[in-house]
Amino acid sequence: MDSDSSNPAAFSLPSISLQTISHLSESIPNLLQLPNPIDKSPYYHPNPAFYISSSDVLLRQILFDLSTSSSPLLAYHRAGPRSQIRFDPATVRAAIVTCGGLCPGLNTVIRELVVALWDLYGVRQIFGVQAGFRGFYSCETVELNPRIVHDWHLRGGTSLATSRGGFDLDKIVGGIEEKGFNQVYCIGGDGTMRAAVKIFNEIQHRKLKISITGIPKTVDNDIGIIDRSFGFQTAVEIALQAVHAAHVEAESAVNGVGLVKLMGRNTGHIALHATLSSRVVDCCLIPENDFYLEGEGGLFEFLHQRLKKNGHVVIVVAEGAGQNLIPRTESQKAEQDESGNQVFLDVGPWLKSELNKWWKRDHDGELFTLKYIDPTYMIRAVPANATDNLYCTLLAHSSIHGVMAGYTGFVSGQINGNYAYIPVEEVASAKNPVDTKDHRWAWVRSVTNQPDFN
Repeated sequence: MDSDSSNPAAFSLPSISLQTISHLSESIPNLLQLPNPIDKSPYYHPNPAFYISSSDVLLRQILFDLSTSSSPLLAYHRAGPRSQIRFDPATVRAAIVTCGGLCPGLNTVIRELVVALWDLYGVRQIFGVQAGFRGFYSCETVELNPRIVHDWHLRGGTSLATSRGGFDLDKIVGGIEEKGFNQVYCIGGDGTMRAAVKIFNEIQHRKLKISITGIPKTVDNDIGIIDRSFGFQTAVEIALQAVHAAHVEAESAVNGVGLVKLMGRNTGHIALHATLSSRVVDCCLIPENDFYLEGEGGLFEFLHQRLKKNGHVVIVVAEGAGQNLIPRTESQKAEQDESGNQVFLDVGPWLKSELNKWWKRDHDGELFTLKYIDPTYMIRAVPANATDNLYCTLLAHSSIHGVMAGYTGFVSGQINGNYAYIPVEEVASAKNPVDTKDHRWAWVRSVTNQPDFN
């Protein structure tokens, strides 16, 4: 063995590049400084070690090869309470808005933002913005307090109502100014984070003492940098119920096929985790891995072999899979949703139809039963489970601590099990696809024995 490679001291550690986040003091002269009111809490009994300092950071990467690493390691400010705050709680007017689709845990985040602002920092002016970003200029706000939101964590959906689209930057920032909001908490997915970047830039341009933060939400777990988005573990748990039902249906029929469509427009994380968790799936189809139907190594050949061997098959397909195979009309090619995304065609009914046509064509006269299950809206609409509820609480608290300390234009998120403040621009542009070259996808293929489709 090479002596250098066996000696850790022979390697030099990479440098660290801290990803800084904006602070109101950069644009607001003589910004107020006050001791953190948590000092007076009868529960926390803070000491100097309780508060987070500006030198407390955490690394984005914790696994790397010292023999090849030369690029600086990215680091982020650690989330948590600071000893000094930059807002007088008596003057805070906080706005909470939910945007985009539903996700388990939305109501938990809202509840914990309200309760923590009220109990930890003594804020008494907290408002819910209805109907997404358009609510800043087109809807009446709802005043919130712990009594109103006390049981919201037990409900699915969002009690503030949500919507897509309606983004008018001038009207939104104008509405924030007009209503006197100086803290804005945006809960939403990647589209919401991109919108938050624009709002943050406009607030900075106008030199307003307004802090804006994002709390990333997507049931698909497709937001990058952070470990996972809230609601994802609940989504996998509910998806498993659909997969197990499909397995029972398939196993109870002659040549039975259970087909389950799960959420995942651009990433197949729910499908992947449901497959690994259930251990009854024979084929997992995700957007990151193209597949084909006919010919050697195709889906039909594989299913035929499985049916001959086991008598039943369970297929899980993510909603974004197979979009290149589904025929589109010219109008469908140009169609976009309210967020500007290309409208996806429904892969579930299409694949169901193709499977039925294949069997009738090649096995006419033989028994065949196909049961199709689409639990999409069941998954989105349920309350968060225990793990996600705890995660939502910690995300909400992290966001409040950062805003009260004067930070702005950031996202709170878990990185390698710890909580960090990440520039919202980074989160808005980061993606989180399934890496089909890593061990998890290899594990899926080893569990299902499905073809590589390459």
